[in-house]
Amino acid sequence: MIGDIDQHLGNRVRRRRRLLGLTQHQLAEMVGVRFQQVQKYECGANRMSAARMWHLAKALEVPVAYFYDGLSDGAEPSSSVAYGPVGEGRDMFAQKETLDLIKAYYDLGERPRRRLLDLAKSLNGDLEPL
Repeated sequence: MIGDIDQHLGNRVRRRRRLLGLTQHQLAEMVGVRFQQVQKYECGANRMSAARMWHLAKALEVPVAYFYDGLSDGAEPSSSVAYGPVGEGRDMFAQKETLDLIKAYYDLGERPRRRLLDLAKSLNGDLEPL
């Protein structure tokens, strides 16, 4: 069970790092460790101390509680962060493609973003004008 929590915390670090467009090297420099240590945190092989989580939270611009989002009271990752194909309980934000799409979307200006959103809704048959 403890390994599941470490893996969940590592997945949260990876997700946020990718969303910010940071490499493991860059994040490692920001928190004063080697990139191999960031790799180990992200895959859940090494546990993060409270101090390390505080430094990671500061570097990733999130509260420490961010890392625990998605854990149930039973200290097991909730079904929203299950592993497997998307659509079978897997968290779509764990996909690199999703994070790349979100980053590219927010790099657009407001008008192109609205047009892209309308296009996506129309492709899905759910077009509701803004």
